[in-house]
Amino acid sequence: MNGRADFREPNAEVPRPIPHIGADYIPTEEERRVFAECNDESFWFRSVPLAATSMLITQGLISKGILSSHPKYGSIPKLIFACIMGYFAGKLSYVKTCQEKFKNLENSPLGEALRSGQARRSSPSGHYSQKSKYDSNVSGHSSFVTSPAADDLEKEMLPHYEPIPFSASMNESTPTGITDHIAQGRNFS
Repeated sequence: MNGRADFREPNAEVPRPIPHIGADYIPTEEERRVFAECNDESFWFRSVPLAATSMLITQGLISKGILSSHPKYGSIPKLIFACIMGYFAGKLSYVKTCQEKFKNLENSPLGEALRSGQARRSSPSGHYSQKSKYDSNVSGHSSFVTSPAADDLEKEMLPHYEPIPFSASMNESTPTGITDHIAQGRNFS
């Protein structure tokens, strides 16, 4: 026994293994369609409106004198920057909606991985909340049942970090050549 008790009902369905979604993953036709749909919708419904709005606000701030225009190029650099930021903000704001579209796909390994939370666990950015395996649902049964095979898969998928003892390249005993006294020298004035 591994020190953990698995509370399963006798007739409970054994969960399917989490599909491996890596850089070599080839999406299905349905997933490609959803990718194209997400790309198109995020551009027209989020990126274009946010880019246009940010450019209008920037131009308004320049017109009122709150922002200064460039002496040679005028307001163009600030407007381009506002457009680019609006574009990326629009794309980023559509990520959750797109994830939901993939979660709703039937027979999709990518949708299954998103539903099971694999993408959240392996995300380096840490922007998504990770559901703990100790959370429970309303009925009181465990909502995240693990098996030894799943534990091995998790150990294989997640990076392993060795602890590094604290050290500093500059500490109190390192000579730096900096002194507290004022150097005596000639006055060059």
